[in-house]
Amino acid sequence: MEDINNWQLKFEPCYYSNRFLNQLTFLNTLVNFPVDVQEIKKAIYYARKYHDGQKRKSGEPYYSHPIEVGYILAEYAAKEDEKYFRTDLLVTSVLHDCIEDTTLTESMIATIFGKVVANQVESLTRIKLDGKISAAEIVDLLFLKHDKDVLHVKLFDRLHNMRTIDAMSPNKTKKILDETLNNFVPLAMYLEIPKIEYELSKLCLSLCNTSSLINHIFVEDNYLLLSLGFQNGLNQMQNQ
Repeated sequence: MEDINNWQLKFEPCYYSNRFLNQLTFLNTLVNFPVDVQEIKKAIYYARKYHDGQKRKSGEPYYSHPIEVGYILAEYAAKEDEKYFRTDLLVTSVLHDCIEDTTLTESMIATIFGKVVANQVESLTRIKLDGKISAAEIVDLLFLKHDKDVLHVKLFDRLHNMRTIDAMSPNKTKKILDETLNNFVPLAMYLEIPKIEYELSKLCLSLCNTSSLINHIFVEDNYLLLSLGFQNGLNQMQNQ
């Protein structure tokens, strides 16, 4: 909070921020309503500041993940559905794990970025008054609220996690696979994004066919049968 007025002086570019900000500058030339690149740059600053020192299982800095989620959302929205190419949603993407995993609070976000962003980040936060809930339960809550804006952020959050799942343990992988099959593939269908539905399905199939994972956790839950059914479904999608 102490750097709310001078964050630009303290901003340090990195590979992830440069890639995202360069992409936004380009995408702004393609759309009817450009986003505020400076506001998104400010979000990157705060995400890096408050996620500082945190690492992903891959060893990458944790802040790389929310920046990549913003990147994926921006690319999709600018090229496929411009109503989601919005500054508030992209800021929310970059900050989506801050309340859950850092000392940045909802009230602080409201002061820096406004109540709309703060409410959206809180909606994506798994820490609730009665404890921590699952990503699947977050999807259910957002679905009940018909909050397609924030559901898009959550979907692309899961997509990036699935793209980078290799570093996870078998048990964690199984949990993520279950959620993806039961909640996020249907979510992509609900949001009418067949490309994401297909990619998530294909990633799930790839996990089902990973021999080391099958030996550890999949045979007991009949994932081989699920794998065959999924392959048939994917083949049908490819032939349409």
